[in-house]
Amino acid sequence: MKMPQLGESVTEGTISKWLVSPGDHVNKYDPIAEVMTDKVNAEVPSSYTGIIKELLVQEDETVEVGVVICTIDVEGTEPKGEQQDAAVPQPEPTKPESDSAAPSQKHRYSPAVLKMSQEHGIDLTQVTGSGKGGRITRKDIQKLIDEGTVPVANAEAPARSETGTEPKSRTAEPIQSTEGDLEIPISGVRKAIAANMVKSKRETPHAWMTVEVDVTNLVRYRDQQKAAFKEKEGHSLTFLPFFIKAAVEALKEYPQLNAMWAEDKIIQKKDIHISLAVATEDALFVPVIKHADEKSIKGLAREVNELAMKVRSGKLAQTDMQGGTFTINNTGSFGSILSTPIINHPQAAILSVESIVKRPVVIESESGDMIAIRSMVNLCLSLDHRVLDGLVCGRFLASVKQRLEQMNAETISLY
Repeated sequence: MKMPQLGESVTEGTISKWLVSPGDHVNKYDPIAEVMTDKVNAEVPSSYTGIIKELLVQEDETVEVGVVICTIDVEGTEPKGEQQDAAVPQPEPTKPESDSAAPSQKHRYSPAVLKMSQEHGIDLTQVTGSGKGGRITRKDIQKLIDEGTVPVANAEAPARSETGTEPKSRTAEPIQSTEGDLEIPISGVRKAIAANMVKSKRETPHAWMTVEVDVTNLVRYRDQQKAAFKEKEGHSLTFLPFFIKAAVEALKEYPQLNAMWAEDKIIQKKDIHISLAVATEDALFVPVIKHADEKSIKGLAREVNELAMKVRSGKLAQTDMQGGTFTINNTGSFGSILSTPIINHPQAAILSVESIVKRPVVIESESGDMIAIRSMVNLCLSLDHRVLDGLVCGRFLASVKQRLEQMNAETISLY
């Protein structure tokens, strides 16, 4: 059995839990493992009926799509083609058993291990591998990074000290807990979140813009409608559907923000699929509202409610997470008034909706400027500066601001 591709653009997965052991009998389609990818746990079914022979990947180990994760003695006729890959383990090159990977074995480092070592300046000749035959795995490298005990590559170390002696490899001081500290194991979800955030910050040149919006009329309209809406629809009418509606209308006006960086080209997406950042007590998930520009306030409110319930009940599926083209982050739900969100890779932008607060504001009137108490909200946009420039993003935010400030009983309908 190989690591399957559990979604578009997915290149690797982490075995979070094996559901079988060597010697177990499995039927075709029986779940054999839980795999973590893109913040979602998915059960991997067996492609064959037979006996589990060997588990080749450890729990919490990350491997690329297509890597053999286990072998199965298949019942019945001898499998052909791809089935033979599952029944017969890939042969390992003959080599002496060793506890470490020597420089002469450098061709056995996986591309993922080489990439991680180069990014963190790790000298692989000083790393002890835990894989088969002493092979260095991603888990070995990640452990060094997490512990802060990274052996610096020789190319980065000084050639010789002032005394003429060869310098020793430098390692970062590991972070130690002291009495009374609480050590919290890193879950598979948290590891996936960390990896995605680091990837986004490392690969994407972020820039930020913020505008403040007077949503006094919107607040009044929503307050007038919320009781009847809940009685009729069975769930609350929050402010978020109104902000999504304004954003998708602005995206139709400025489709440059509904785009992705694809190395040799920029892909401007036709469909508008809004990713929503939904938090639980210990994780963050980003489900997607498909074709958000075709939905009314009522339809958006229903989608927001259903996706939030799926997240908090653990019923979110892989398909619920796929296809997002632009992300909206409702940081205002926990009182934030200003933030600089990290872009949801590979999208080009993310919009944070902050908390609505009442503030004294100078407004214009026929008799001159005056101070009034208004309901104000900050909208914070993070953008990929490879794809977008300040001009179009400023116009996009101005469009969202204008649409929100004009929302009232006469200009917006819930249905």
